Amino acid sequence: MAKDINPARNNLDHDIEQAVAIIAQGGIVAFPTETYYGLAVNPFNHHALERLFSIKQRPISKPILTLVSNLEQLTDLTDYIPDLFKSLMAEFWPGPLTLVFSAKPTLPDLLTANTGTVGSRISSHPVAQEFVKSAGMAVTATSANISGKLPAVSADEVMDMFGPRLDWLIDGGVTPGGAGSTIVGHDQDGLKLIREGVFAFAKIRKMGL
Repeated sequence: MAKDINPARNNLDHDIEQAVAIIAQGGIVAFPTETYYGLAVNPFNHHALERLFSIKQRPISKPILTLVSNLEQLTDLTDYIPDLFKSLMAEFWPGPLTLVFSAKPTLPDLLTANTGTVGSRISSHPVAQEFVKSAGMAVTATSANISGKLPAVSADEVMDMFGPRLDWLIDGGVTPGGAGSTIVGHDQDGLKLIREGVFAFAKIRKMGL
């Protein structure tokens, strides 16, 4: 499928349509988000996840984050939305806040890294929103980079890093970069910061009270 990457990338609707078809076939798609470019595969496809880990050179001990377009898609990943998260979802979604939920036991171990949890958010980037909505399911949203290198903020940087190892690229222009999504989980003591990002944890914690 790599030969089908569209270097002109001048028809966004076509690019999204092709990306959705490629995801369904187990392929890997790069796409823009409100932070960096991300790499999307079908998170329920073990072979696609293996390919994703391989091209990123990512340790399998690290879980993969996801995007959803609505709460119905979120229920494919988790059976439980904590009350603590509901006000955060109302305030910060769509946006760069990843919340870590208990994972359905049927999710691939590669996705969750055997943690029993899965991170997800609704992206505020219009291209990412349309892509995930059109896919009709959650997709992975791990940053477009070789592990240990800076994530890509443009289509050119994505191609320089991955080239023909990708199956498709949606060019959404230059993304803001700077910081990734803030990642927040919870335990018996309340909200738990996993990674500082675009949103300050102090603000998030205040909203979660």
